[in-house]
Amino acid sequence: MLSSNHLGQQIATLRDTGYVIVRGLLSPQRVALLRAGAAQQLAQRQAPLEYEADLRYPGAPESRNARGGETVRRLLDAYARDPDFAACATDPRISEWLRQYFDSAVWMSRAHHNCLMTKHPAYGSLTGWHRDFRYWAFERDDLVSAWVALGPETAENGGLWFVPDSHRMAFEADRFEGAKFFRSDLPENQSLIATAVAPELGAGDVVFFHCNTLHSAGKNTSAEVKLSLVFTYHGADNAPVPGTRSAATPEIALPATGVTV
Repeated sequence: MLSSNHLGQQIATLRDTGYVIVRGLLSPQRVALLRAGAAQQLAQRQAPLEYEADLRYPGAPESRNARGGETVRRLLDAYARDPDFAACATDPRISEWLRQYFDSAVWMSRAHHNCLMTKHPAYGSLTGWHRDFRYWAFERDDLVSAWVALGPETAENGGLWFVPDSHRMAFEADRFEGAKFFRSDLPENQSLIATAVAPELGAGDVVFFHCNTLHSAGKNTSAEVKLSLVFTYHGADNAPVPGTRSAATPEIALPATGVTV
């Protein structure tokens, strides 16, 4: 349980830096339950899902027929595929945290993130630098994702990297390439990327990060699969643009909780 001052400090950090870590938001028992569900879901491989070979990110197998070609990248629509995942997405502590941030009712997008994210050894590819909002369509660029670590996350096993303060920076379109990744070949981008940090996470930690924060993830050089749940939220006054992918899937209204976080 957090004091109102502590919660206020966390929200201020998110606003100022573009991301903030809330340690131990989920209990070890809750994490164990989610990991068991993740193992079962990965074994079943029920659609919808994405394979590393389909995305063709650097380091991914060349095709589904290549060695490692059946490596799963994401199990999509986590909210619908497992009731424990859905309970995590709408957890009262996460809901109240976000209600305080948006100062309004909160909605969860089922069109974006809403997945079990895996990073496998050997065949788990790296993710280039990007801003999530470049792929989304909402009235305003004010959305927050909650990344739930289901085990340790470090630079060595493909954990997240963030460029602090980047959510408040304005970039010309030519600083991104055709697939909307931030170009690492430009000197002005390289100097910014050099300021990136890779926070270490423990099981049950949650990272809240802004939709305009530049972030990336490397390869997993450990021997264990890294597992995370990630969900994206927005305030009630920031609707998805009609006719776009962002509006294609009915959203989830997070209930008012009245809990103290």
